[in-house]
Amino acid sequence: MVQIVPEATPNPNALKFTLDRPSTEQRSETFRAGSDSGDSPLGASIFALPGVTNVFMTSNFVSVTKEDEEAWDALAPAVVEAIRAHFGEQ
Repeated sequence: MVQIVPEATPNPNALKFTLDRPSTEQRSETFRAGSDSGDSPLGASIFALPGVTNVFMTSNFVSVTKEDEEAWDALAPAVVEAIRAHFGEQ
């Protein structure tokens, strides 16, 4: 099972999700409004979550930024679920 550790960042609207494996095969990937996340199934699934404004993936972590009015209480578990689904774990 993929190990996922959510961590706070200095930005209250961003969380870092550290993984026990690479989140991308690329150097890094960033998705924000107007960018094409079609080449990254994981990036696309996280970016599609309500309130997500930015997804940054590199080596062993994914950083997710949300809109001010979204609550991490609901969004963080959805991000974890998207990561688990990406790695074939439901």
